[in-house]
Amino acid sequence: MSITVNGNTIETDNEGFLVNPDDWTEDVGLELVKQHETAGHKKVTETGWMLVKYFRNFYEDHLRHPTMQDLIREHEKLENKNYREENDYKQMLFDMFPHGPIPMLAKLAGLPHRAVAQETGSG
Repeated sequence: MSITVNGNTIETDNEGFLVNPDDWTEDVGLELVKQHETAGHKKVTETGWMLVKYFRNFYEDHLRHPTMQDLIREHEKLENKNYREENDYKQMLFDMFPHGPIPMLAKLAGLPHRAVAQETGSG
C-alpha cells in the first residue's frame, strides 16, 4: 500500500503505518491525519499534533515509541498544564484517541508498526 504526498509515493503497510519512518515530513503527517479523520476517528487537535511531534522526537532520541509512562512524565511540559492525577491525563489521551493513544500516535508520527506491540503493554 502507499500514500501520495506532494507527488511522492510513500510506502505503507496494510494498516497505514509508514514502512520507512524517514519518509515522514510534516506534509506526510498531515496526510496521515487526514486519512485518520476520514476513517471516522476524532479530529486531531493542536494538542494531538504536538503529541505527534513529541512521538517523532522521542523516537529519534530513544529509537523506540514512547510508552504511556513516558507521556505521563512529559505531560506538564507538553500541555503546559498540571494534571494532578495520571488517570486524568490518560483519560484525556483516550478521549482524543479512543482506539489507543500509543498506536494511533505512533501511526500518525510515521513510526514503525512493529514497535507498537512492544510498547503498548507498558503503562
